[in-house]
Amino acid sequence: MAEEALVNEASVQDQWGQICEQLKAEVGDTAFDSWLKPLTIGSFNEGTMNICVPTRFMRNWVITNYSDRIHKIWEKKNPSIKNINFIVQAGQDLAINKGLYNPTCRSLLKKITTSPMPQNIYQSGAKSVVANTNEGLMGDSLSVPLNPQYTFDNFVVGKTNEFAYAAARKVAESRNISFNPLFLYSGVGLGKTHLMHAIAWHIKQQDPSRNIVYLSAEKFMYKFVRALRYKDTTAFKEQFRSVDVLMVDDVQFMGGKDTTQEEFFYTFNSLIEEGRQIIISADKSPADLEGIEARLKSRLGCGLVADIHPTDFDLRIGILNNKAKQLGLELPPKVAEFLATKITSNIRELEGALRRVIAHSQLLSNHEITLDMTQDILKDMLRSFDKRTTIDEIQKKVAEHFNISVKEMQSSRRARTVARPRQIAMYLAKQLTSRSLPEIGRKFDRDHTTVMHAVRKVEELIMEDVSLAENVDALRRTLEA
Repeated sequence: MAEEALVNEASVQDQWGQICEQLKAEVGDTAFDSWLKPLTIGSFNEGTMNICVPTRFMRNWVITNYSDRIHKIWEKKNPSIKNINFIVQAGQDLAINKGLYNPTCRSLLKKITTSPMPQNIYQSGAKSVVANTNEGLMGDSLSVPLNPQYTFDNFVVGKTNEFAYAAARKVAESRNISFNPLFLYSGVGLGKTHLMHAIAWHIKQQDPSRNIVYLSAEKFMYKFVRALRYKDTTAFKEQFRSVDVLMVDDVQFMGGKDTTQEEFFYTFNSLIEEGRQIIISADKSPADLEGIEARLKSRLGCGLVADIHPTDFDLRIGILNNKAKQLGLELPPKVAEFLATKITSNIRELEGALRRVIAHSQLLSNHEITLDMTQDILKDMLRSFDKRTTIDEIQKKVAEHFNISVKEMQSSRRARTVARPRQIAMYLAKQLTSRSLPEIGRKFDRDHTTVMHAVRKVEELIMEDVSLAENVDALRRTLEA
C-alpha cells in the first residue's frame, strides 16, 4: 500500500513530465525528440517502473545511452523506484503525442511482469534495467526497426545523389507506381540505407494502413530457412506476398543461395503482378551482382536503377553542417573544410569523425571546436586515410612498372603492351580500393563491363602465369607499403 501511495497515476505523470523536462535540457531538442519523447509510462510493480518503447532498435539505444541517467533522476524523485524496465510494444508510436501515460501499455505490462518468461537484464549502475524480449507477446514482426534519424528531412542532397533522392521521394509520395522495382545501389556508407528508411517513414506517415515490410536480404534468408525447417513455407509465402511495399536491403548477400533466390524470384513476381511496390538496395548494379541467377538479375533491373555516386566536396560540407545542426552545434567553417577534404571515402566515416570531435570537446575539455583540436583528436584516423591507395596512384605505379604513360593506359589502344597493364591496373583498383566497378571504369574511360572482364582475366592469368603473378604481387606490395 505504501508503494502504491508513492506511485499513483497522477504522481507518475507529474514525475515523468519533470524528468522529461530535465532530460530535454541536458541532451537538447533534437536528441530528445528522436529518442526520449516516444517513451511512455506503463505500470509500477514491486519496485520496478515499466517504460514502453515503440521499437526494439529504440529500446537498445535508450538502454545504452540514457537508462542510467533516467534511473538516477527518477530515484532521486522517488526512492521507491529501484529498477526500470524498458519494454517494446508494437504500435506504441501512435501514442507518442497523446500524453505521457499509456493505460494500454500498462495493462500489457501487468501481464508481462507476472509472466515466468525469461528476460534480458541490462545493468544500470548498481541497479538493473530490464528489457523484455518475449516475442510471443509482442509479435515477431517481419520488418527490422527503422532508424528515426533516417528521414528525407535529414538527407543532404547533392549532385552525386540527387537522382536517387528524387526517385526515392517519387516512390514514397505516390500510390500510383511509376517504376517497379526501384533499385538503389552504391558503395558502402553513401546513403542507400538512409533512403530506404526514409521511404518507409514517409509511407507510414502518409498512410499507416499500408503494410510495409523492410528487412535485410540476410533476414529474408533466415526466415525462409526457418520456414523450410519447420515445414511452414505456406505461411511464409502468405506473409511476404500479402505486403503492400516490400523493401529488401543488401540483396547482394543472396549471391550463391540458389533456393532462397528461387523463392525471392517467385515472391517478386507475385508482388509485381498484383501491383505492389518493391524497393531493393545493393552495393552493385543488377547486372554486376555476383552469384545471382540471370532471370533474377533481369527482374531486378526491369524498373528504375539509381546509382548513388561518391560524395563531392560540397556535399560533404553540407552533410557535416547538417549533422552538427542536429546535435545543436555550429561547426566552424575551417573544421568542416578540413574534414571534408581529408575524409572522402564515405558518409559514415565522415559523421563518425565529427561525433568523435564533438564528444572530446563536450566530455573531456568542454572547449569550443577548433582546427588544431580536430587535427590532434583525429591524427590516428587521418594517418590511416593518408595511407589509403587511390586509383590515380595505381595507374601511375602500373604505368611506371610497364614503361608506358598513364595517358596511354587511358587511351583506346588495344595492343597487348597497353591492354595488359590496363587490365592489371583495373584488377588492383578493384582489390585495393572500395570504389565500385562503374567508378573504376570512369577512371579508365571504360564502362563497368570492361572492368569486370579485366578482373576476371587477370585472376585467370595469375593462376596460369607465374611471372605475371609475381609482377602483380610486387605492385600490390609497393602500393600497400
